[in-house]
Amino acid sequence: MSALFLRDATVRRGGQTVLDSASLAVEPGEVVGVVGPNGAGKTTLLRAALGLARLDAGRAELAGRDVARLTDPERARLAAYLPQARHVGWNMAAGRVASLGAFHLPAAAARAAAAAALARVGMSGLEDRGVLEMSGGERARVLLARLLVTGAPLLIADEPAAGLDPDAQLLALELFREEAARGAAVVLTLHDLGLAARFCDRLAVLSGGRVVAAGPAAEALQPDILGQAFSLDGRLEPTPDGPILIARRRGGWS
Repeated sequence: MSALFLRDATVRRGGQTVLDSASLAVEPGEVVGVVGPNGAGKTTLLRAALGLARLDAGRAELAGRDVARLTDPERARLAAYLPQARHVGWNMAAGRVASLGAFHLPAAAARAAAAAALARVGMSGLEDRGVLEMSGGERARVLLARLLVTGAPLLIADEPAAGLDPDAQLLALELFREEAARGAAVVLTLHDLGLAARFCDRLAVLSGGRVVAAGPAAEALQPDILGQAFSLDGRLEPTPDGPILIARRRGGWS
């Protein structure tokens, strides 16, 4: 049974179609990357999968259940979501923020789980620091810890590498690979196509609200798709550490 299933998902806003008959299935134990240019519909796809954006057509399921029929607690047990916006309303301690993901645990266990998750993201010893006293990258790590502490069978993260330094980007993506290894299904939106190709088992490429390519990176990021979706002339080049993207803007500097 797929952890996440979208079939012909369509979302319209203000007379415009922002997600157009998109289909995607994500299985336990895999990392799927959703990539595409700005405005392609990536965030809308994630929100539609979670029932946070109303479908005008199609169907969304979590663990085989129609997401529209799930209660909020049921949905929270099936999936955890890290939105792109990293807004925190007040200056809570990092440990407290991370522990909010462990709503299903007793208080003491939630605090312990939060401390362990903060250690995983490189924030050990900062449990008592207020998140509004942190840099944007540090705050992003705390929110990542909050996602990890849920232990949900499906983890969905919208641009989890944005604003992080290179070491933290690699750490975050390695952690998602670890979560997949424990059996979780993971869905990520990423703008860095090189990171997406290196860390994701499969990619779904969105352009104009439609899935224009899907499959392993070597298939999904063929030169014609790079041109069609991203206006790039480029290719993936294999290396011992995974593929890298060699590309330039069409008509740009060379």
